[in-house]
Amino acid sequence: QVQLVESGGGLVQAGGSLRLSCAASGRTFSAYTMAWFRRAPGKEREFVASVNRSGGNTYYADSVKGRFTISRLNTNNTVYLQMNSLKPEDTAVYYCAAASLRSISTIHNAYPYWGQGTQVTVSS
Repeated sequence: QVQLVESGGGLVQAGGSLRLSCAASGRTFSAYTMAWFRRAPGKEREFVASVNRSGGNTYYADSVKGRFTISRLNTNNTVYLQMNSLKPEDTAVYYCAAASLRSISTIHNAYPYWGQGTQVTVSS
């Protein structure tokens, strides 16, 4: 199993930036495909970005493409989400997720391990 703890959320003005971190503990971090999802108030959880085990392949939701960057550092068991040009519609609780997958998945049911979430609020 793997335990995930997110950090880095907060309040930012539209156009600003935040970097989320997700620290993993437990079994070998490099064995997991990692992803970020988010849930806005009154909405379903949605996929944001994913990175494969080596960090060499990434995939983004259309709504964040060109603004967000997912990356990972296997030597310190951490995955990051750099969020630039933030918009009020990016306001949500952001969750880190992990799965023993060979490739990226955008489906939340494919990820058995989740963090507790971190709140991101973007003011207009």
